Amino acid sequence: MSTPDIIPSMIERIRQDLVGLKMPRALEALDHIVRRLEHGEISALEAIDVLLSEELTLRENSRIKTALRMGRLATIKTLAGFDFSFQPSLDRDRIHTLAQLGFIARSEVVHFLGPPGTGKSHLATALGVEAVKAGRSVYFCTLADLLAQLARAEREGRLQERIHFFCRPGLLIVDEIGYLPVVPGGGNLFFQLVNARYERGAMILTSNRGFAEWGEVFGDPVVATALLDRLLHHAIVVQIEGSSYRLRQHAELMPEHVRSKAVIAAPLQPPPRRRGRPPKNGYAAQVA
Repeated sequence: MSTPDIIPSMIERIRQDLVGLKMPRALEALDHIVRRLEHGEISALEAIDVLLSEELTLRENSRIKTALRMGRLATIKTLAGFDFSFQPSLDRDRIHTLAQLGFIARSEVVHFLGPPGTGKSHLATALGVEAVKAGRSVYFCTLADLLAQLARAEREGRLQERIHFFCRPGLLIVDEIGYLPVVPGGGNLFFQLVNARYERGAMILTSNRGFAEWGEVFGDPVVATALLDRLLHHAIVVQIEGSSYRLRQHAELMPEHVRSKAVIAAPLQPPPRRRGRPPKNGYAAQVA
């Protein structure tokens, strides 16, 4: 058998191997890479490198897409797409430091506080996207949705199972704290989850209400104090002061009291911490 006959048969065998190994992108790129190799544009090692890189890129993009969907990060926001010039109160370097994700390794809580439309959800989502790209597990939900899931699980007798579900992600993002009324008993349910994740998993929380207002938000100052006791122990607080980005083109149509900057009150001072770890599943009133 001559050399020209051997080469096509070898390429066909490689093609079949790629099919067997389930490497569709490498299979698609094979003919182009072989032509470059034949023309002397790349070496054999470079051909192998390109072939594997093409497949790896496809798989990584697929992994990220799946992880974003599973983490409920349907609306993709990025730091590159955030208009820092519109919110001069934000420290750009501080946000990019957060994007290095050290807070996840340290199981810290990041709080984004500010009036509606100032970019809290955008930044929270963007950090979630960065975490997914880095291989971290992420789950995103609003406080209303979170409490609805916990309340339903409690009625069905599987609350601990649902809390365990929310403890799995390395980063849990809870959006829109203070926007909607909290369901009765919701504060206690949220406390149980926060208590279960305390010092075990990172969180990002966004709120249009200052910490001093959390007693009103959750309908119980005792629950709010117990929550803040844990949520502020290992915390990074980013306060955004500014106007709504969404309403920037129609600000003149808004009432003056809406256009004016909202004031985010200072945090409540949590009570002195007791020694030792808190109980895993106690109610706020039992541990406050």
